[in-house]
Amino acid sequence: MKSGNSILAGYGTTIFETMSRLARQHGAINLGQGFPEGLEPDALLREAARLMNEGPQQYAPMLGLPELRHAVARHARRFYGLEADADTEVMVTSGATEALAACLFGLIEPGDEVVVLEPCYDSYLPILRRAGAVPRLVRLTPPDWSLPRQALAEAFGPRTKLMILNSPMNPTGKVFDAAELAVIADLLQRHDAYCLCDEVYEHQIYDEARHIPLITLPGLRERCLRVGSAGKSFSVTGWKVGYVTAAPALLAMAARAHQYLTFATPPALQGAVAAGLDWDDGYFQGLRRDLQDRRDHLRAGLEAAGLAVLPCRGSYFLTADIRPLGFDDDEAFCRHITEKAGVAAVPLSAFYPGGGTRHLARFCFAKTQDILDVAALRLRQHFRETSS
Repeated sequence: MKSGNSILAGYGTTIFETMSRLARQHGAINLGQGFPEGLEPDALLREAARLMNEGPQQYAPMLGLPELRHAVARHARRFYGLEADADTEVMVTSGATEALAACLFGLIEPGDEVVVLEPCYDSYLPILRRAGAVPRLVRLTPPDWSLPRQALAEAFGPRTKLMILNSPMNPTGKVFDAAELAVIADLLQRHDAYCLCDEVYEHQIYDEARHIPLITLPGLRERCLRVGSAGKSFSVTGWKVGYVTAAPALLAMAARAHQYLTFATPPALQGAVAAGLDWDDGYFQGLRRDLQDRRDHLRAGLEAAGLAVLPCRGSYFLTADIRPLGFDDDEAFCRHITEKAGVAAVPLSAFYPGGGTRHLARFCFAKTQDILDVAALRLRQHFRETSS
């Protein structure tokens, strides 16, 4: 038998699916995969059900329903002062991961170099390599995850086509500040490069952090493709509704790839998301407060179990240092607590394509407080028993 694609064949099953399967097998509470619980807005679900019953049931326009594209544009103007033409600068995709793929396949030529900050979301590298890109990895280090400016500058060169920026950042919880964004903006302009901005956690920001879309900085309007996610903003990850905002020339490149990937997204879900994006600020502020409370709740529980928890200013995830509990292999630790304590997490090494860091684990706090309480209790009891 002839072999399949040599690039994708080397990746196997994602760590998220692996740990979720293990969690199901052992009846563990799954704090590994980033799907929220108890946050889905009832009004959004009712609107989707109404639209599903009323129809239409056929293909939506390739760029997305006009009402959703206009809602995305209004949302960008309201929160960030970003003016976008809904007809030429907004595209709806079947989830943010499809948006990322469409942008990368549309822009990348084989041999182009792409700067990627690690730890990074696990889909970036497979898509880049399948597109023929050469990744240039720049490592952020715990606990503060500050931008390594010299290393970043050295990663840019004459073949740099693009950078991927994820802020708020999965898995670190980092929100890039204005000074860091200014450094990135300068490098992009000096090297005539684009930036694919993964901003799916734009409304999951905490404490005094502020999300600043890179596309809003001077000189970056024609260089950035901004990706958003209804799945994250409305806690309906199974809907797989994403969107891209970019200047017309850039969006056209992504659209050429999108039309051959999924072409269109379910119209009822698009219509419901359009309604949700126009909700008043109270919804988005409430989501932020709720998740911040859950973050703090889980942090207290993990620390009580003996883990050292790193700061988190955005996303769904807390990162914890496992060494205080006597572990120095994150995959072994995550398997251990799934099988023995009944709590699943994800090893952070899965987000380091360059290899290395093995002492951190990622826990999702976008769960109900009851679930977080039980998970924390299981971890405390397990490690109290093993240490006695």
